[in-house]
Amino acid sequence: MKKQAAAILLTAAMTLGLSSSAMAETVLQLGTTVNEQDSFQVAAEKFAEIVEEKTGGEYKIEIYPNGTLGGESDMLDSMSMDMLDMGIITAGPFVNFSEMMGVLDMPFLFANNEEAYKILDGEIGKELLATLEDAGLKGLAYAERGFRNITNSVRPVNNAEDVKGLKLRVMENEVYTATFSALGVNAVPMAWAEALTAMQQGTIEGEENPINVIFSYGLWDYGQKYVTLDRHSYSTAIITMSLEKFNSLDEATQQIFIDAAQEAAEYERAWVAEQEAGQLQAIKDNGVEVVEDPDINSFREAVQSVYDAYPQYAEYISRIQETLAE
Repeated sequence: MKKQAAAILLTAAMTLGLSSSAMAETVLQLGTTVNEQDSFQVAAEKFAEIVEEKTGGEYKIEIYPNGTLGGESDMLDSMSMDMLDMGIITAGPFVNFSEMMGVLDMPFLFANNEEAYKILDGEIGKELLATLEDAGLKGLAYAERGFRNITNSVRPVNNAEDVKGLKLRVMENEVYTATFSALGVNAVPMAWAEALTAMQQGTIEGEENPINVIFSYGLWDYGQKYVTLDRHSYSTAIITMSLEKFNSLDEATQQIFIDAAQEAAEYERAWVAEQEAGQLQAIKDNGVEVVEDPDINSFREAVQSVYDAYPQYAEYISRIQETLAE
């Protein structure tokens, strides 16, 4: 009888032990709209690895690529309502949650990656992330989508004149729409998954994205025969969290998440830079005609009206230019 009671007690203790260790591990879901070959996956995996290691396994990040948890705007909505824990989201849709984030989408704002990092990792970048909190979002760090380039199925684009009349998909973001409208493009804002289908069906003629996206999606298979490296906009990708979820963490864990996001972002940026030359060569090898040195000044002049149309960004733009001149 005593033996039986002891066995029952031991079983109960073991069960309790198992359930408490299971409870100790908190699983957070992180969504992206990209495939597993994409740089966002690289950032997500690095972030998950650092968080798990630094929290001693207390927090585990599960990654859901390929838009499994919705499009980018959908995921931001879900995070703002605390229905999704985390996501890595391209800069485009953030303007719908904080107007000031739109300053980062202004055309030809940065000349190179170093300029972008100086602003994003500095005081201005942190200030902009803080503006997301009113929408229930916590921006942890800026990963990279990269400099965006025009692709199309119709003709080579060497200058601003050549792009006129093309029907191109743009991100769901009014600054992008304004930029391409200023170029005389028939700009069609739509989610990325829809854009792939639209290119395949020929309902749009092209899109704009960084080299790593053009490569990882094999856009030559979607009829994209021409790429122009106009680098019209540097696009960030923000490692984002539900503010409610972030606030539920203790202070030390919050700092681990912020530091892990920054480290993962820098790791991903380096990965993107390392891959780019090979990816560009692969794009050419697949029969795509690449215009590497278009007339950038013609583009800059054509989009000047976009700066005039957004006086609310004037102060930030001045501060960005001053910081870059230091």
